[in-house]
Amino acid sequence: MKHAARAFVFDMDGTIVDNMAFHTRSWIAFFERRGRAIDADEFFRTTAGRQGKEIIRAHMGEHLEDDEIATLNHEKEAVYRELYLPHLRPVDGFEDLIATARASGTKLAVATAAPPANIEFTLDGLDLRRHFDAVVGATDVARGKPHPDVFLEAARRCGVAPEHCIVFEDAPLGVEAARRAGMRAVVLTTTLPAASFAEFDNIVAIVNDFSELDVDSLFARTI
Repeated sequence: MKHAARAFVFDMDGTIVDNMAFHTRSWIAFFERRGRAIDADEFFRTTAGRQGKEIIRAHMGEHLEDDEIATLNHEKEAVYRELYLPHLRPVDGFEDLIATARASGTKLAVATAAPPANIEFTLDGLDLRRHFDAVVGATDVARGKPHPDVFLEAARRCGVAPEHCIVFEDAPLGVEAARRAGMRAVVLTTTLPAASFAEFDNIVAIVNDFSELDVDSLFARTI
């Protein structure tokens, strides 16, 4: 029997590329310029998956105008791209996994909190955009993770029901967003250990990289 349409939905930062340490370094530099100190571990735990504008408002005040937020976010992301450019590469096994998924008829999407410039930097810099049926970023939805908006929009664009989507994530807020979207999740421990995800009931696998995964067995797993 032919299976229902299904999709893999990938977070980008920390998942397709192992870059979250560079994002944290760029945020630290951004706030240091303004005389503010942040705890790196706590900052990641509470912000990974949120949009830059949400992070800036939370730390610098809701009073900021949209154009001020845009200028500040542009500054921070420019620092990130400069730091990460020499290290830009996909996580091990990613290209093999998406090739196998595509051959099996699985739809592929990116669902990220990143702004357009960072999506271009990563997906076009690695010549990966051509593989995806949908790319959804920060400017396409109103709210970042843990809200499910970005994953639901990716599923809609792929024409796949949420229950037939598997999300790939590296952050608790992203796994929570997948849960709220009614989607199962695979966790990559690029950024946090497996123990950090113990509370979630929608996880079907926790792996170090994509080489440990098999397309069909993922869809066969239940939660």
